Amino acid sequence: MKILRTVLLLFVTLSANMAVAQNAGFKPVFDSVKSVWADSVFQSLSLEERIGQLFMVAAYSNKDAAHERELSNLVKKYHIGGLIFFQGGPERQVNMYNRLQAISKTPLWVGMDGEWGLSMRLDSTITYPRQMTLGAIQNDSLIYAMGAEIARNFKRVGAHINFAPVVDINNNPANPVIGSRSFGENKLWVTRKSIAYMQGMQNNGVMANAKHFPGHGDTDTDSHLGLPVIKHDKERLTDLELYPYSKLFDKGLSSVMVAHLSVKAFDSIPNHPSTLSPEIITDLLKGEMGFRGLIFTDAMNMKGLADYMAPGEVDVKALEAGNDVLLFPMDVPKAIDKIKEAITKGDYTEEQLNTSVMKILRAKEWVGLNTEKPISTVNLNNDLNTPEAQHLKKKLCEAAITLVKNKDNIIPLKNLENRKITVLTIGGNGTVFKNRLAKYADFKAIEAASAPTLADGKSIREELKGRNTVIVNIEGTNNRPGKNFGLSAAAISLIEAIALEQEVILVHQGSPYALEKLNHPERFAAILISYQDDAYLSRAAAEALMGAIKITGKLPVSIGTYFPAQTGVQLSEAIRLHYSTPMEFGLKPNAFDLIDSMAIEGIRQRAYPGAQILVAKGGQVVYNKTFGFHTYDDDVPVRTTDIYDLASITKIVASTLSLMKLDDEGKFDLDAPLHTYFPEIEKTNPYYDMFPRRMLAHVAGMPAWIPFYTSTIKDGEPKWNIYSKTKSDLYSRQVAYKMFINKNYSDSLLTKIIMAPLRANNDYKYSDLGYYFMREIVKRQSGLRIDSFASANFYAPLGLTTMGYLPLERFPKDRILPTEYDTYFRKELVHGYVHDPGAAMQGGVGGHAGVFSNAEDLAVVMQMLLNEGVYGGKRYLKASTIEEYTKCQYCEDENDVNRRGAGFDKPVMPPGPGPTCKCVSFDSFGHTGFTGTIIWADPTEDIIYVFLSNRVYPTAENNKLAKLNIRTNIQAEIYRVLAGSIADTAFVAP
Repeated sequence: MKILRTVLLLFVTLSANMAVAQNAGFKPVFDSVKSVWADSVFQSLSLEERIGQLFMVAAYSNKDAAHERELSNLVKKYHIGGLIFFQGGPERQVNMYNRLQAISKTPLWVGMDGEWGLSMRLDSTITYPRQMTLGAIQNDSLIYAMGAEIARNFKRVGAHINFAPVVDINNNPANPVIGSRSFGENKLWVTRKSIAYMQGMQNNGVMANAKHFPGHGDTDTDSHLGLPVIKHDKERLTDLELYPYSKLFDKGLSSVMVAHLSVKAFDSIPNHPSTLSPEIITDLLKGEMGFRGLIFTDAMNMKGLADYMAPGEVDVKALEAGNDVLLFPMDVPKAIDKIKEAITKGDYTEEQLNTSVMKILRAKEWVGLNTEKPISTVNLNNDLNTPEAQHLKKKLCEAAITLVKNKDNIIPLKNLENRKITVLTIGGNGTVFKNRLAKYADFKAIEAASAPTLADGKSIREELKGRNTVIVNIEGTNNRPGKNFGLSAAAISLIEAIALEQEVILVHQGSPYALEKLNHPERFAAILISYQDDAYLSRAAAEALMGAIKITGKLPVSIGTYFPAQTGVQLSEAIRLHYSTPMEFGLKPNAFDLIDSMAIEGIRQRAYPGAQILVAKGGQVVYNKTFGFHTYDDDVPVRTTDIYDLASITKIVASTLSLMKLDDEGKFDLDAPLHTYFPEIEKTNPYYDMFPRRMLAHVAGMPAWIPFYTSTIKDGEPKWNIYSKTKSDLYSRQVAYKMFINKNYSDSLLTKIIMAPLRANNDYKYSDLGYYFMREIVKRQSGLRIDSFASANFYAPLGLTTMGYLPLERFPKDRILPTEYDTYFRKELVHGYVHDPGAAMQGGVGGHAGVFSNAEDLAVVMQMLLNEGVYGGKRYLKASTIEEYTKCQYCEDENDVNRRGAGFDKPVMPPGPGPTCKCVSFDSFGHTGFTGTIIWADPTEDIIYVFLSNRVYPTAENNKLAKLNIRTNIQAEIYRVLAGSIADTAFVAP
């Protein structure tokens, strides 16, 4: 019998060698090593030490000292070859690795299940998307980059083998164990992604491991709990399940993991686990397929195998079948004894042992264990969570977003001014999704349980009445097919009922398989899938809805008969600002660190209590930070959603935009004399023939300003015939807290301006006064007050959620930055009311001041102008109009030395003291504000810069912001980084 077994073994070996010869190209990456170290180590090993190399034992860095003592015993006494780490933390694992490595004669190798990165097993590390999410991505180079980054992380914690990628073709929605771990149901698609992932790791020194051979995708039993049975014939399995393996072998795959499956097409023994099958491992994998790499068992403690045979015996059978490495053995001492018995009997030969051990040692040499050194824990957390890695995850998530339905091209959302949007979040709070969506549009938010009751549904539907766009955001899902992946029947019933009554956009942050339960997908206006509950995916989904990113994902699996695999509506153009990072432009993540230092130094010097700073390039926000606090005395930090008094920036974001719109409509002309709009002006008055172009360029001879409020105060108190402490029909315009002005008084301001003498010449002199006229022109030509006109034509359709006049009517006071303690006029801290006294006397709605905003909304306005009048898929202004207003108006007039556009400020040319650094192009334009603000856009470099502060707190006499040149220095640094310009100012970080 023993002779017969030896003959059969020789025959199998010869057959395998012949197959290998026929498939000489199927060489694992470690086949290239010279093996000097491996040969030397092999010669030093006893039989027991060689047997020990076959074991990789489960290790947990979150367990107690007794667990580590047990591992130490296995290392010292039984000479185990390696560890497979499970739960724990990076530093704890590295320390345990170092201690165990130090007592091991032969260096230990470490494997981990890191399908979506170290976070599959370790806390405090980046969680990359699961493979189904990655399966939606069209750009395989992103998956390669992920593989490379995961390899870097593995090496940083001393790990050498990643048990990934999963190459199972998941074409069974009921599969309880693979599901989201598979790239999809198409063999070509799965193969492409798997190769990219594999090469990313192996090209960076970490072994890949394709699993679960011969294919776990079409199963409905979890092999952790039982033995799945594969009933397909050999032709089907060869064509489909085995296809990715053969292609990965050709690309140098280093290892394979064999699943615990019963595969009748390859092994006729009923309920015989593939792990123990020579027909599957030796004949098929090594023989027919020619695989020469390492063969790992799946965990030996899984029920699909453990229930089949006793510990020790099952290990021997696995080795006899052709496996090289035993993962998670249940009893190492017993297994070693049984292996030695099998060698003595000839059931498992020493030649087989030596072949496996040499492969293991050569693989160890390839991963660098021949020069193994202790792993440092210094800076470990930062090394595993780099900004570059986070940016890569961001790119992966954005590329995965999939739009499977888009009726009437509703996505990206347009015409925001006509939409009453409600976000209904089911199964979660939707915080991340809603926070990102709020950067683009205003909406009402509702939350519902994952299984809403009938009463819940009735209440929600009542609340949705009058809302014309409902975004249903599904969160809190899971990967359990038996529970429909966390999407309840009650939730489906509710959203389909709502879709009969309103326009519904479904955002599903979970497995696409869950949507198979939809009864009426035709009811939805759009269906967007982000695959997982993940903050990066939530933000990407929100930006995709608004057109801030391209949508390129395609379904990796079919959703019933509604949406077959590879369905995906492609949107190839981004139409709104996208929130990105400097790395998007090939810059280092800390490229703008000097700006941080400048901003902080300004606070330290008490130039301002806090600030918002935003930088955008090419339609992407690459820097968006806040610094400091609302005041010097409180502890309320500045947030990106906080709102600043823009002061004179109002001149361009309200008055000038409105005039440009009226110009497009033929209702305003820069060169029509003022009497065209004010027929009441007498011909003898110098304002009669004054041109708006000259007024907007500040060369009309007008005085800089008139302190209107002084004539309304007597003996330090307001004149109470002009003001009132209470609001009424007559005193309807609020100036400050408990201070209201006669609604007719604003008309007298124009009269005062017209009666004021002009300067002797028309040379450049900055003046607010022209904007009192512009405010009135907008009203007379449109029929709307300037705040209503600007909102209707720009703020609302642009989705600007903070920009506008009269912020206290729209926001709580704690979102608004205070400005100055007004000791002369209003006798209070100006907080939520416009800082400028003249605008305050107009009820807070001036042509020159009064608009409040955050930095993000200002960036949208400037981006629209850089886009030649188009934003969010809508044209707001003609390109020719923007060009006319943003050009220098009187640069070529020898008698008018001026840099100004029509309403817009321009850089000083030739370079000299002005609002900007010397590095901006002369095509650039923007404006500054008295309260400590600036916005600037450069068409040449496609750069937007926004700086907002309340430098006038607590007093406008504080002019350190200008003296320290902070705004200009920051702009110079922006151009140094983004445009390669040489900064014209010097700054040394303290």
